[in-house]
Amino acid sequence: MRHLKRTAKLGRTSEHRNAMLANLVCSLIEHKRVTTSLAKAKAARSVAEKMVTLGKKGTIAHRRLAVARLHQEKAAKTLFTEIAPAFKDRRSGYTRIIKLGQRNGDASQSAILEWVDTIAPTPAPAEAASAAEVKPEANK
Repeated sequence: MRHLKRTAKLGRTSEHRNAMLANLVCSLIEHKRVTTSLAKAKAARSVAEKMVTLGKKGTIAHRRLAVARLHQEKAAKTLFTEIAPAFKDRRSGYTRIIKLGQRNGDASQSAILEWVDTIAPTPAPAEAASAAEVKPEANK
């Protein structure tokens, strides 16, 4: 029986759908917010939440599973170092979907998929050091 086995097919083959969802989740990890269609956002939400759960566990085996699913080592590293630690006290519900209305081109329902606790991007150490040096000179 196929009870509770529903999958949004999104008009794609399984390989294409998995690749598209992996890319969407990698974009969400990198940019912290993604604008897409409502159907894709709902499908990507489950993948993103499963990746955060892997990130919270944090073992090398879970890192390998995340890289295998996302196909991008940089995104998996960001997931394990920045995003998962931010959700260590939360049990579930890491993402939210905000409906935007219809898209102009094809009248498709569009939505924003974002992390619940907005994680501000951290500046690189070189940028932070140069910003700290600039501020004291500006005060003189």
